[in-house]
Amino acid sequence: MSDDGTAGDSAPAPKSNTARARSTVLARVVTYGVVLILGAIAVAFTPRLPDPKPAAEVLSSAPGPATPAAPVWREHHDTLARGETLTALLGRAAIIGRDLARVLQSATPLDERRVPAGLTLTSRTLKSDSVPSELVFQLAVDHILTVRRSDSGWVSTEETLPWVTDTIALAGSITSTLYDALDAAKSDLPAANRAELAWALADIYEYRVDMSRDLQPNDVFRVLVERRRGPQGAVRLGSILAATFTVAGSELQAIRHERSDARAGYFDQDGKSMRAAFLRAPLEFRRISSVFGMRKHPILGIWRQHAGTDYAAAQGTPVRSVGDGVVIFAGRKGGYGNAIEVRHPNGFVTRYGHLRGFAKVTRRGARVDIGQTIGFVGMTGLATAPHLHFEVLVGGVQRNPRVALAMKGGEPLPPSERDTFERERGALIALLQRDAASARLAARP
Repeated sequence: MSDDGTAGDSAPAPKSNTARARSTVLARVVTYGVVLILGAIAVAFTPRLPDPKPAAEVLSSAPGPATPAAPVWREHHDTLARGETLTALLGRAAIIGRDLARVLQSATPLDERRVPAGLTLTSRTLKSDSVPSELVFQLAVDHILTVRRSDSGWVSTEETLPWVTDTIALAGSITSTLYDALDAAKSDLPAANRAELAWALADIYEYRVDMSRDLQPNDVFRVLVERRRGPQGAVRLGSILAATFTVAGSELQAIRHERSDARAGYFDQDGKSMRAAFLRAPLEFRRISSVFGMRKHPILGIWRQHAGTDYAAAQGTPVRSVGDGVVIFAGRKGGYGNAIEVRHPNGFVTRYGHLRGFAKVTRRGARVDIGQTIGFVGMTGLATAPHLHFEVLVGGVQRNPRVALAMKGGEPLPPSERDTFERERGALIALLQRDAASARLAARP
């Protein structure tokens, strides 16, 4: 075979490989082009996603309309001084001229001629104004009068503020006086109300216990009393519902009970009235300066029997008869100075000495009632300071008033009321047996 034949048989092979390569490249180009075209079509027809919100908008909603700024008020507080006119008080609140006349005309509950000293006024004025828009007069703890300025003039309104009543219990032990014991008792009762409570207790027990003479250290008491709480923190005492005093180891209860005739009174644990034939003391201002028995006379300077009880009190303190009776003497009586003697139905005679003067009704033969004022504390006769000298005479003989006037009780309740009374007593005493510092009934309007 010739070289030419051999060369002619092998030449077509390289040409076939090149064609296949070109065909492969073309196929790839077409494929990539189709993919790109399809991708472009997909992007073109896909919905556009919303732009993300800022972080602040995600965490909080968009602010609403702007809120107008609240008006700024000025308040002025003032009090009507003694002898001052309402016009002067309003003048300090910038109420003058035409406004003054219109305010006085609108505030009809206020009588300018009779406005009491101590009346309080609160005026409210816009910061941008010079004349108050509102005047508030405190007529009483629970009574206010408001006068407001409007487009039509000054208009007044009255308002009675509500009170809430609850019942509280207090307990204490006597160290020196009832006042001190009530001050030391665990309670949020204001000091003035504690003093008032002491007087009320003394009034209930005045036929059985002389609070300044009979009470001794370590005697104890409990008391259940209504309390009325008003606006602005005002506190008033209501009725004492029950009380117990343990004096010299003996307990004496006092229970408030409304009788069938609607009269309310106080009765002991045996159902006997706390009222008796005699009061235990001739003064409501109870403070004794000396006791019955031997003492050194302050003027004569010698020891002698002091047959009575001295009550130290301010000049002019009213002296009351300790029982019903007839005046058998009223005049000057030696060392007693101005003195009064009263004979009582049971034959007792009570004597009241060192008086400054006598009540108008006090004259020989005049009838007097228990508790009636018959004279006034002074220092006439053998006296170095204002005080009342008090004596009790039985059969003409001077007796210790503490013993002579001791009573076991007054008129008992009728049998028809005993069951009701016992139920009431049981419920009230049960409250007192609990912790008196926390015993409290439900509040009520």
